[in-house]
Amino acid sequence: MMVDRLLIGLWLVLLCLVQVSNCSPGDVDPIYRACVGKCEETGCVGQRCFPHCKLSSDRASSDGPWYIQESLYLKWKKWGCQSDCHYYCMVDREKEREVFGYGPVKYHGKWPFKRVYGIQEPVSVVFSALNLAMHFHGWLSFFILLYYKLPLKKEKKAYYEYATLWHIYGLLSMNSWFWSSVFHARDVDLTEKLDYSSAVALLGYSLILAILRCFNVRDEAGRVMVSAPLVAFVTTHILFINVFRLDYGWNMKVCVTMAVAQLLLWATWAGVTRHPSRWKLWAVVLGGGLAMLLEIYDFPPYRGFVDAHALWHATTIPLTYLWWSFIRDDAKLRTSSLVKKVEKKGK
Repeated sequence: MMVDRLLIGLWLVLLCLVQVSNCSPGDVDPIYRACVGKCEETGCVGQRCFPHCKLSSDRASSDGPWYIQESLYLKWKKWGCQSDCHYYCMVDREKEREVFGYGPVKYHGKWPFKRVYGIQEPVSVVFSALNLAMHFHGWLSFFILLYYKLPLKKEKKAYYEYATLWHIYGLLSMNSWFWSSVFHARDVDLTEKLDYSSAVALLGYSLILAILRCFNVRDEAGRVMVSAPLVAFVTTHILFINVFRLDYGWNMKVCVTMAVAQLLLWATWAGVTRHPSRWKLWAVVLGGGLAMLLEIYDFPPYRGFVDAHALWHATTIPLTYLWWSFIRDDAKLRTSSLVKKVEKKGK
């Protein structure tokens, strides 16, 4: 298992569970629906009116020349008429429910979060950004270890046979957490697909890397034979959810299968080989499993900001640090073993 890509894999599984449902309790609330309908006609929720709703409601503007259409910047900054109507109607409806002693309910598959400077889920954005930073730190420390602290071959290449694979893993991890941050900041169809696609790509790549490392596949032909079918499958799956249909149920099954496969591979390999740093790997596996309880026990966001999913993101931060520490230890172990072999041959 790879810390966050088992984690992102498991996270994807749970994302599927909290994704948009066509019949969330808040969506079918007649008061909420009436509020949204009125807002889309008038551009107002109570005393709050949205000037950009006038442009959105003008049929000529949507079909007319580009220079009278709403700019992309305004669509992001102001969220668009429909998004503002949904948000402020939700806020008002939740205040009414609170007065009568009712708890929060989901709207369009999501809990009622409070925006901060236009950011939809600020706490999740912060934790996603911290995960990105932690991966950058882990990858950079791995790079420095390989090329500045450990012995190198005559051609200035690292002895560690899996160096390039881990570099790719680091880049894919940072890419995935970047899109996670964007998705939690602005949940639209495009950011959702970018988030899912990058996460699935990394999960698939992590499975390939787990197989190559656990079975000690070092020759290029063997690596290609192992990677080709998995690359083909993951590529097909990403095309399916982007071009044909984003089927959350099917995506969940794919994510579960790849995540569990990695988990079993890494945990078994650590025990069989008695790797000196196996306790770090097992700690990541155990920690990831316990963190899953946060997603299973889904609860509304505390004060509109911190929900179970945000806390799930928080738990991956220390686990990511521990995972990259294991990777560095593995690089040291393999390099030491290979250098000793080269020295024996020299003698």
